[in-house]
Amino acid sequence: MAAVSEITILLAGMRAGNDECHSRFVAAVYSELKQMARAKMRGENVGHSLQPSDLVNEVYVRLIGRDGADWQNRAHFFTAASSTMRRILIDRARTRKAKKREGDLKRVDFEKIPELGALDADADRLILLDSALEEMSKFDPRQAKIVEMRFFAGMTFEEVADVLQLSSRTVKRDWAIARAWLQSKASAAAAG
Repeated sequence: MAAVSEITILLAGMRAGNDECHSRFVAAVYSELKQMARAKMRGENVGHSLQPSDLVNEVYVRLIGRDGADWQNRAHFFTAASSTMRRILIDRARTRKAKKREGDLKRVDFEKIPELGALDADADRLILLDSALEEMSKFDPRQAKIVEMRFFAGMTFEEVADVLQLSSRTVKRDWAIARAWLQSKASAAAAG
């Protein structure tokens, strides 16, 4: 990922009305978004319908293309980007589920996150993960954000630590706790 200061400086220039900063910002974040999307899509099933460029373009339209976006720094922007990727993927899963008209939720093994790239092909499990993350965000928003950034944006521990301004060790610890909690939620859903 690009240096923290570069994107933050470009954002400040954009707020000041500098068109050159806007062009440079778009180029810098677009390539980073593309890397995030590639990482997210790397584990996808052959023949899936969403390509990394499609995901990036949708994030681009929703974030950069909208008026009034006022990101304070790089962390703020990439947090918004990971949330947007999550919403896009969840919306697609819900659309697929509605088309299938299947109502039974399936068990999801959260132990394999983030290797669950195939979740995109299984709308029920992706929706279950989204619901669990919504619940988690009520009692530990940081852990929910870490799962969102790792799973939906494909970010490494180091990238998450950089964006959230935490140590890698803290991110790894929160990740382990979040995975354990998500696994217990999956077990409860399968039993109930």
